[in-house]
Amino acid sequence: MSLLQEEREIILSNEYVDTFDFAEVEEFVKNASKDLFISHHFKNANKMLVQPRGGFPTYEKQFALYEFFEKANVDVLPLTIDSNTRLNDYATSEKMLRLSEENDVDMLNGYPLVNHGYRTTRKMITHFNKPVSLRHGTPDARLLIEQAIASGIFEIEGGPITYLLPYSKNFPLDKAFLYWKYVERVCANYSELNEPINRESFGPLTATLVPPSITIVIQLLEMLLSLQEGVKSFSVSFSQQGSMVQDIVTGAVIKKLAKHYAQEIGCGDAAIHLVYHQWMGAFPTNREYADQLINMSTVIASMVGADKIITKTCEEAIGIPTKEANAKTVANTQYTLRILNGLPSVVDEEEEEILTLEVKAIMEAVFNDSADTLWRKVFNSIKNGIIDVPFSPHIINHNEMITIRDAGKNIRIINRGNVPIPERCYDFEKSKCDLSKDTTSIVNDIVHDIGIMQ
Repeated sequence: MSLLQEEREIILSNEYVDTFDFAEVEEFVKNASKDLFISHHFKNANKMLVQPRGGFPTYEKQFALYEFFEKANVDVLPLTIDSNTRLNDYATSEKMLRLSEENDVDMLNGYPLVNHGYRTTRKMITHFNKPVSLRHGTPDARLLIEQAIASGIFEIEGGPITYLLPYSKNFPLDKAFLYWKYVERVCANYSELNEPINRESFGPLTATLVPPSITIVIQLLEMLLSLQEGVKSFSVSFSQQGSMVQDIVTGAVIKKLAKHYAQEIGCGDAAIHLVYHQWMGAFPTNREYADQLINMSTVIASMVGADKIITKTCEEAIGIPTKEANAKTVANTQYTLRILNGLPSVVDEEEEEILTLEVKAIMEAVFNDSADTLWRKVFNSIKNGIIDVPFSPHIINHNEMITIRDAGKNIRIINRGNVPIPERCYDFEKSKCDLSKDTTSIVNDIVHDIGIMQ
């Protein structure tokens, strides 16, 4: 028995898991409908795929949500997992699921997949016969992804950096890398049976003034960590940043460099896709403005040539969106994409050159670390501040990089901290900002920039 298989058997002997039948699950994946694989749709779709968010505690409510989405012409169904499962606290999610079922009140903020089990969940997934994307935010997703794939969920979002630095304060980063190595290997193994399992990185990070260079570097590194374990279908992503110019440049650079670095490690045969998240920051409370913001982001997604767009709703500012609001956004986004039918995008050449230089300089610094494996090089680079995510709550993150918006609403680096931004690029970034102001004014500008869409 392989070491991986031994580890899998230990993970799946968890008291909250029904007996896991490896042979049956393998047989199911081998014979699963191609329509359940987003990798199959990416290959064959002639349009951008539309995916909302959404997760309810009970099977009945999740099923009803999917019925709404189906009527709204959704391309990819979401399965958002509750926060107790994210923390591997299956005992609490079990208790809250029972209370939700007994009292018809949502006691969880998502679907507790581990507690429902794969046999139950599979009935729902195969009934709708559409690709489902697992959205979860879990540093240790080993048990969760086993249950997800066994259920018929063949896209797994997240990674050791993107699901840790934005969400966690002190979960050990080195452990996260090892737990996600398990995820990659399981996905790669199952990919040999049918269409590839798609892995997707979470580009928005903290969704707060993250400069494109940091977003792209983290996307590329999670992609490389995944591809080197044998994954053959991967999605890099980023979210609307507040400047159309910067978004178009980011889209161009991330696509170009993803191909470049995949080829560098001998994985040029992997399919790389681009996903665009509608605005992830604070939403306007005015519903008309919220609708305009959503439409605008759909236009930008078309201009960057995204393969998939992840939608938001006009209810974001006031709480958890209803299934009706979620379905309405899907229908509206599909309508906007139909009207647009693809758009030309004009990339600002100077911005593209500067961003490419920044990303390559950071990537080179990571690769030059003396550690013997890529994950250790990345770990050291975060520990040393070579990679620094603004507003991350995690204790390992330096939080020395300071960013602000310029007059064109582009995110600019005004203090690079330990991040090896080349001098020429750093001068360019600062030249776009008014740095003659006093510290208080700059802090006030940063606070304003965080709530820019409100």
